[in-house]
Amino acid sequence: MNLQSELNKSSLFQNLELLASQVVEGFISGIHKSPFHGFSAEFAEHKIYNKGESTKHIDWKLFAKTDKLYTKRYEEETNLRCHMILDNSASMYYPEVEKLGVNNLNKIGFSVLAIAALMNVLKKQRDAVGLSVYSSSYHNYFPEKGSERHHQMLLAKLSEISQEENLNKETKTYTYLHQIAENIKRRSLVFLFTDMFQSTLDNKALFDALRHLKHNKHQVVLFHVLDKGTELNFDFDNSPKRFVDVETGVHIDLYADTVKKDYENKLHTTIEELKLKCAQYKIRYVDVDVASDFSKILNTFLIEKHKF
Repeated sequence: MNLQSELNKSSLFQNLELLASQVVEGFISGIHKSPFHGFSAEFAEHKIYNKGESTKHIDWKLFAKTDKLYTKRYEEETNLRCHMILDNSASMYYPEVEKLGVNNLNKIGFSVLAIAALMNVLKKQRDAVGLSVYSSSYHNYFPEKGSERHHQMLLAKLSEISQEENLNKETKTYTYLHQIAENIKRRSLVFLFTDMFQSTLDNKALFDALRHLKHNKHQVVLFHVLDKGTELNFDFDNSPKRFVDVETGVHIDLYADTVKKDYENKLHTTIEELKLKCAQYKIRYVDVDVASDFSKILNTFLIEKHKF
């Protein structure tokens, strides 16, 4: 059986854990292990004993067999705490997708699979992971834990979210980011998946909320998730179209070419302002296209974990 073929044919999020494992496998094989060594229960390798070193880690059983002195090295038990934040508002269900697939994702589908892939890495490293989900309210908070039961509970919640229908859920991102920031008590690596769209344009409040995420010395990464073809480049043909605000239901009828230039200028200005504020607050800004693979997500994680 061709596993990838079967995954592509089946409902994507019925296989979330398996698919997340496959996403990770191609990018971090051989990289995810900690380069540091401590005193955990998981054995890493032997090394030749050098005169003058401590004798407490000598493998005496191996000495009895080989008559040579070797010491044991162990994988370090990492203490990373990671908190995932997922924007589950109506705009994240764009573009409209009849059936989610690896090569056919909307913003919520891409974000759910990216979080599952990161959880897969964290699980291998025995690190703690938490999850916050917000839309019209801040309705899901799971504190950072590293147990298998907790991992399965988060996967189940992510699968449930991916299969929800778009119910015109408005959001005030800045309100819920403040609440989430208050909930994350211990220093953590924080990943925020959002398209940064909201029904009210209060940029100062939004930037203040982003800054709040940095309290307690958290390390924050903003994954700005967009369908770049249409949302960034406004790539529509010039036939009459009705554009609908998925959060408020407000619509406008027009030809795409008549607003394309103004739209691109306005969005470019908004994104540049966001990048500037992220740089000012020492938040890592990462632009993400739902049509791309997950290499940028995973590479960013590896870099930020190293810095953390």
